[in-house]
Amino acid sequence: MSTTTATRTPTPAPAPAKRTTGAADGRIGLRANLRHIGALARRNALQIKQDPESMFDAVLMPVIFILLFTYVFGGAMAGKGNQQVYVNYLVPGLMAMMGMNIAMGVGTGINDDFKKGVMDRFRTMPIARSSVLIAKIVVEIGRMLIATSILLGMGFLLGLQIQTSVLHLLAAIGLSLAFGAALMWIFILLGLTMKTAQAVQGMAMLVLMPLQFGSSIFAAPTTMPGWLQTFTEYNPLSNLADAARALINGGAVAHSVWMTLAWAAGITVVMAPLAVSRFRKKT
Repeated sequence: MSTTTATRTPTPAPAPAKRTTGAADGRIGLRANLRHIGALARRNALQIKQDPESMFDAVLMPVIFILLFTYVFGGAMAGKGNQQVYVNYLVPGLMAMMGMNIAMGVGTGINDDFKKGVMDRFRTMPIARSSVLIAKIVVEIGRMLIATSILLGMGFLLGLQIQTSVLHLLAAIGLSLAFGAALMWIFILLGLTMKTAQAVQGMAMLVLMPLQFGSSIFAAPTTMPGWLQTFTEYNPLSNLADAARALINGGAVAHSVWMTLAWAAGITVVMAPLAVSRFRKKT
């Protein structure tokens, strides 16, 4: 009697799955990231189209500020009836001020979006977390450009004269936009940290007021007390205002421009990672 022994053929182990790139492993390529930023920026722009009142600050603020400060401070600074002379000093400073005021709105907007649950939905999607915040900044830069254009238009109506060239004027605008974009990371972090939009706005005003009025935006620092001159010298808004003033009216620009760019780069390098990290962890 013979016995047949059956042997089992061992099943080969499955080949290791290939590691894919993209949302599956948490990494998103540059092209996809740019596409996400574009889609989200379009979404934010459509929101403004559906709610035109959200543009009131960008449209009316430059008109009110230039008229108010020209005719309140202009006579004291340049003599009664010589407000036109003050316009050339004021407008470059207000270009710095516009960026900071519009940047403040980013923080309140981010905070409000979290309250509505919009940001929670974005965080469940396979997109880079930074793309949500960058898209916000892109749209706000557009609003800032509109506000700056209106400011310059009003300035020309009140007698603003470009003493250099159109290229220098464009450089001043670009510098203001770059610095304003850097400031937005600070207010985004505030919006992600504070509990309410009102708290964001209140904290932002505590930051804005000393920086704006303790600067060379409205008056030359030489008229200020010594301790305030020291603060003004290190105030980044003074550097931006002086750089824009030199680019428009002529004068030495190198130091102020490089200091402004250094401030913008430093703020972005420090605040952007903190804002993205806070965005990931916020509940």
